Amino acid sequence: MRIVLDAMGSDNRPAPDVAGGVMAAREWGDAIILVGPEEVVRAELEKHDAAGLPITVVHAPEVIEMHEHTDAVKRKRDASIRVGMRLVKAGEADAFVSAGNTAAVLASALFDLGRIRGGGARVRRPALATIYPVADTPVLLLDNGATADCKPEDLLQFARMGATYVEQVWGISNPRVGLVSNGEEPDKGNMLVRDAFAVLSESDLNFVGNVEPKEVTRGVADVVLTDGFTGNVVIKTTEAIASFLFRYLKRELTGGGLAKAGLVLMVPGLLVALPGLALLLPSLKRVARRLDYAEYGGALLMGVDGVVVVGHGRSNAKAVKNAVGQARRAVAGGVVDVIRAGIAQAG
Repeated sequence: MRIVLDAMGSDNRPAPDVAGGVMAAREWGDAIILVGPEEVVRAELEKHDAAGLPITVVHAPEVIEMHEHTDAVKRKRDASIRVGMRLVKAGEADAFVSAGNTAAVLASALFDLGRIRGGGARVRRPALATIYPVADTPVLLLDNGATADCKPEDLLQFARMGATYVEQVWGISNPRVGLVSNGEEPDKGNMLVRDAFAVLSESDLNFVGNVEPKEVTRGVADVVLTDGFTGNVVIKTTEAIASFLFRYLKRELTGGGLAKAGLVLMVPGLLVALPGLALLLPSLKRVARRLDYAEYGGALLMGVDGVVVVGHGRSNAKAVKNAVGQARRAVAGGVVDVIRAGIAQAG
């Protein structure tokens, strides 16, 4: 498998991007193609023990910055994002991964790869599909920002694409599909939600109805649908709450109530939990891993004619590696071709 990795994607580029690529090549043995200014990328690569690993560098002299408008996609043909997409389009790579400018990645994917077509039909709008981290079982949430304003037909296609991914990659047969709303009743929600409810109810999908946010966290559906604006707010709110909980817990452990109560001892450079509290630490670590965005890597851009994964701008090396892992699972599951067949069948 050949994965193109944008070496100039993350906020702290190229260090975490290159390190994540090295970790991925070492763990899975896939060919990693690092794209970016060659001298810069090779200089960073030399900091790692990468001898013998299947890593190559493709020169891309330009970079699309995080603050740049999507017009830069047309102006900067030799940007790392554009060069990487063209490698996938030409069949020289199987997937593209970037922690860069999300809007630019989306625009380049539409421009260079195009939308999936099948049997005279095509995907209406793309969607970013994200693993929602707080559910008891995996939940795929889409859209997470690719299409802010949707029509009911868009949400129906999102549902089909999401169900395809869950079946092919997670191995869940006949996945449950839910629609984010402010109540379970069919008449709840805005006009989009109410109209989408009617369309989904008439489909052949395993539609379980409206799902309130509290139910999303309980895993009542395998695929959860919403427009891109709402989905992005949901994800960012979840990240904010998780960050607050981590800060609060750290404060309590290091100088707050737990330390004052004598349940933890502060030794310079070391936090020691007394018996009883120590039993909780493994559970706390598991919770931290569950809520850590780096464990999930990024969001899969569904609907474009190629596997594209978009990582968080603040991605560290682990997040980049896991984004590569997400891309390789999508390739192995043949997600694009199965979506193509589904689009053709649905007309």
